[in-house]
Amino acid sequence: MTEWAQELLRSGGGIPILAGLILLENLFPPIPSEAILPFAGYLVFAGTFGFAPALLASTAGSVIGALLLYGLGRYGGRPVLLRHGRLLRLTPAKLDRADDFFDAHGAKVVFLGRMVPGVRSLVSLPAGASEMPVVTFVALTAAGSALWNAALIGAGWALGTRWRDLTGALGHSDVVIAAAVAIGGTAWLVVHARRNHA
Repeated sequence: MTEWAQELLRSGGGIPILAGLILLENLFPPIPSEAILPFAGYLVFAGTFGFAPALLASTAGSVIGALLLYGLGRYGGRPVLLRHGRLLRLTPAKLDRADDFFDAHGAKVVFLGRMVPGVRSLVSLPAGASEMPVVTFVALTAAGSALWNAALIGAGWALGTRWRDLTGALGHSDVVIAAAVAIGGTAWLVVHARRNHA
């Protein structure tokens, strides 16, 4: 999947392809931004892309993909979560506590979650389920995504032909994986909390 995505960018697909790939990355994690964005940075280094257009396109793709999942959490999740909540052994009390946590800390979870591999997609669901105002969600998502995208594109640009070094380092980060599991678990609980509480 990653090689296919890089080949699309390499073949002259341009900035719209970058936006589309990052949108897909939000929906299908097997296309990781940790592989796409450093390569986009290399293309900036090579003169194929400008840094600003690459950053704008990748951030737009992030926001659109996140909005699709936000909509799923807000408008489509209730029946599914109510039907399958018992299978996950989540009591109403646990769900209420998770819901309260998201109500108190949701903005931080959305903003910081955009910079954690494996969590970027997950945080959109509880944000929608908890009915976070869409303007707030978009602002937090855009800000967190822009920081993440700028860091990875910038690093790929700085590394030039050695851009794969960054991809390899990110792919083997135990800390990132642990954070993704912890935040992802919290996000899952929050989705169920909102739906069961309603």
